[in-house]
Order: sequence, then C-alpha cells, then structure tokens
Amino acid sequence: MVLKDILAISGEGGLFRFIAQGKNSIIVEHLETGKRLAAHGTAKVSALDDISIFTDGEDMQLSDVYDRIWEKESGQPAIDHKVSGDELKDYFAGIVPEYDRDRVYVSDIKKLISWYNILQKLNLLTQEEESGAAPEGEEVPSAPESDQNHIKEEESGA
Repeated sequence: MVLKDILAISGEGGLFRFIAQGKNSIIVEHLETGKRLAAHGTAKVSALDDISIFTDGEDMQLSDVYDRIWEKESGQPAIDHKVSGDELKDYFAGIVPEYDRDRVYVSDIKKLISWYNILQKLNLLTQEEESGAAPEGEEVPSAPESDQNHIKEEESGA
C-alpha cells in the first residue's frame, strides 16, 4: 500500500494529509472532515509510511500489513476496531502470525485497524506499482519520533 503523505498526530483523532510546510509547523487536512490545521513543531506527528510493526524477525512496514489485510478482506473493511481485545489479537494473528506479542499491544492493533478502515472507506488504499516504486510527489517532512513505544517508527537513514 502507498501511504505517502498520510499522517497521524498524537492527541488528534483520525488521520491527516500533508498539505504544506510552514515556518514552524506543517499544514495538514483531516481526511474525514476536510478541516485544515497547523501541526506545530511540538506536536508528535508520525507519517504512516514510516511506521513498522514489531515481529519475531525483522520489523514489518505498516504498508505491508495493510497489503495483507487488503488481500484477506478482498479490499473490504477490516474487523471493527471496537471488538474485544481477544478478537483483535486473533484477527491480527491471522494477518501477521509472526507479530511480537510482547511488544505489540491491543491498543496498537486497535489503532492500525481503525486507520485501515478509515483509509479503506475513503478509497485511499492504493497498491504500489509493479516496480515497487511509489508514485512521485512531494516528500513528507521528517516527523518527530512518535510517543508510541509499541509501534516502532523507523528513523530515516536506517
């Protein structure tokens, strides 16, 4: 999946699209409401294409997890993120059987399922091109490291 320019902001509900770089902030647009706001330098902003999930081996990019959900659900919505924790863990284990059960919590699974369903509802889940290259466009500025310590955000250059 191509998750370019899609952002999560700690403390703000939903997902955002990067619009522009300001002097001390970035301008974002809420995907569901269309409202624009400035995310200042102190905001904890995470680009979805920089997020990965802890596994027993190498960490898995969120886009790869979303590819697996897309295939399992045939492009339809995933399970409701409000179901019980046990149901969420069972569902996620069916998608990513190798996920690290000690470092990925139910709250992490709930968040990524919620994000998937938002993106699916808005038809924003697009497959990468056959060559593996994402479509060209503006780059998202590097976001500060997330305060989530269970979903790992990769650092650029790693």
